[in-house]
Amino acid sequence: QVQLVESGGGLVQAGGSLRLSCAASGSIFSIGAMGWYRQTPGNERELVAAITSGGTANYADSVKGRFTISRDNAKNTVFLQMDSLKPDDTAVYYCNANLKRALWRDWNDYWGQGIQVTVSS
Repeated sequence: QVQLVESGGGLVQAGGSLRLSCAASGSIFSIGAMGWYRQTPGNERELVAAITSGGTANYADSVKGRFTISRDNAKNTVFLQMDSLKPDDTAVYYCNANLKRALWRDWNDYWGQGIQVTVSS
């Protein structure tokens, strides 16, 4: 069993900051890329930011320069520092991890339960 547990969401005014955390736990052999996605009602889930196990990050154009993704490999945790937040950033944010549960198993994607981020104008 693998669990991804997100924390740090909430309500913030435009221009403010939030820091999301996501900790992976359970039967994990190795974690590859980790990332954050977001989804609003009626829309598809979209990539916000992702980071490889070696620390290479990529971002959606809409968040470049405002959001920073990082990870702590020793703790199987990924973070998303969100600064200069805008009302358009309002969404449910989901943590994603591509991992192997054992050496002989395939790489698979796992998801957190989602956490609400609301930015008021």
